[in-house]
Amino acid sequence: MSQTVTPELRRWIIEQASAGFAPEVVLASMMASGWQESVAVAALESTLHEHLRTQAVVRPQAAEPESPPDQLQAASSSAGVPVPDLDLSRAPHQIDAGDRLVDVIATLNHPRVVVLGNLLSAEECEALIESARPHLARSLTVETKTGGEELNPDRTSSGMFFTRGQTPEVARVEARIARLLNWPLENGEGFQVLNYKPGAEYKPHYDYFDPAEPGTPTILKRGGQRVATLVMYLNEPARGGGTTFPDVGLEVAPVRGNAVFFSYDRAHPSTRTLHGGAPVIEGEKWVATKWLREREFV
Repeated sequence: MSQTVTPELRRWIIEQASAGFAPEVVLASMMASGWQESVAVAALESTLHEHLRTQAVVRPQAAEPESPPDQLQAASSSAGVPVPDLDLSRAPHQIDAGDRLVDVIATLNHPRVVVLGNLLSAEECEALIESARPHLARSLTVETKTGGEELNPDRTSSGMFFTRGQTPEVARVEARIARLLNWPLENGEGFQVLNYKPGAEYKPHYDYFDPAEPGTPTILKRGGQRVATLVMYLNEPARGGGTTFPDVGLEVAPVRGNAVFFSYDRAHPSTRTLHGGAPVIEGEKWVATKWLREREFV
C-alpha cells in the first residue's frame, strides 16, 4: 500500500512538535491513524529536521516551549460531529433514493466510504457536462490562510460551480442526494463540475478546512465545516482517473453514473479521508462533486 506524505501532514507534524509533544508520541498517533511505520518515521524525521534547521536560522535563541495541554489526544479521540450517511439496515445492496434505486457496490467503515452504482442516468450525466462545458475555467482551491481562492499546482483540472437548483438536472439530483444521505438539501454546496484532460490530476488532500489556518473562521461562516463529500462520475476515461484513498490503499474506478461517498466527523487526519484524483492517462474525465456542510450553506 502506497501512502503519500502531503503538505497537510507535514504541517500537522510541525504543529504537534511546536506544542511540545515528543516525537514518539506524534509517531504513535500517526500509526494509530493508519500510517505505515516506515512512512511515518521518514515523514517525521525529514519534517522535523527541516523545521529545526529553519528555526535555527530564524530564531536562534528561541525559548523552550511551554508545557502544552493534551491537544494531540483531544484532536484524535474527541467525539466527532454528526455526519451524513446512508441507511443500509433494510437493504444493504440497494437504496431507494426517491426517484431511483441506487446500488451499493462496496463499503468501508474507517474511513467511512461507500461506492454507489446507478446514482445518475446517462442522460443526467450528459446534461451536466453540456451545461458546464461553456463555463469551464482553471480549477481553484480554497485558500485557508485568507478565506479566498487560489491556483494550486496540485490541482490541474478545469471546472465550474452550479448554484443549488440552477438547472432541472441539478435540482433533481440534489433532491436525490439529500434523501440518499439523510442530510438537508440546504446544507449542501452547489455542484462543482470538473474536467480532467490527459495528465491532469488532483494530488491527495483533505476536503475539510484546516482549523489552524487563519482564514478558516471566515470560510466556516457560510455553513460550518465540511463533513462529507460525494464524487459523481459523469463519463469514463479510457485509462486512469480513479479516486484514490492512500491511507487505506483504495482506488475507485470512474464509471459513468457511479459515485463515491465519504464522510469525516472531525477536521483531523484520524478520519483517514486523505484522497486524490489519479492522473488521467488516456481520454478525459468529467466528475461532479458535492460537498456537505454542518449547517445551511449560504
